[in-house]
Amino acid sequence: MKPKTVLQQLFLLILMIMSSAASAERIKDVASVAGVRNNQLLGYGLVVGLDGTGDSSSQPFTVQSLTNMLAQLGVVVPPNVRPQLKNAAAVIISADLPAFAKPGQTIDVTVSSIGNSKSLRGGTLLMSPLKGADGQVYAIAQGNLVVGGFGAEGADGSRVSVNIPSVGRVPGGATVERSVPSPFDSSPSLTLNLNTADFTTATR
Repeated sequence: MKPKTVLQQLFLLILMIMSSAASAERIKDVASVAGVRNNQLLGYGLVVGLDGTGDSSSQPFTVQSLTNMLAQLGVVVPPNVRPQLKNAAAVIISADLPAFAKPGQTIDVTVSSIGNSKSLRGGTLLMSPLKGADGQVYAIAQGNLVVGGFGAEGADGSRVSVNIPSVGRVPGGATVERSVPSPFDSSPSLTLNLNTADFTTATR
């Protein structure tokens, strides 16, 4: 057998091995790395700039939040004055902090009304801290809301609503301020958790 033919056959064998390996399942499709996961964040804030669809003045937490915010900005509201809150709404902010997220990166946030606001369309979320389960602040959220829902009311009391206008999102609206400690970098071993527990898959 000529040397050239031997090299050709060896090359074809390598190509066959590579093609068979390429058709194998990827590890990330059947398992996840232990300790590498998203972390949920939660916060409370105010949405302002609404077109008369905010909370009513009967919502005590919204009035208190607005009064406290104004006091921090140097505006003192007299105790006997109750602000009208047609353009503001109290909201809960939720977000998922990805694994290995570093300070300075941005993440999306979901903003949900907790009062009797009819719609958050056109509103702006004011600077709000987002905390993890340990009570530490991991991100700061602020920005203009994108609302997919729409609602309209008639003079006779009729109402039409499409989707949920009291929930919106702020794409890239939160800036990560603190990273979550992970033992992934310093651990001497790597643990894989199968998506579907199976001895055959684990052996392979």
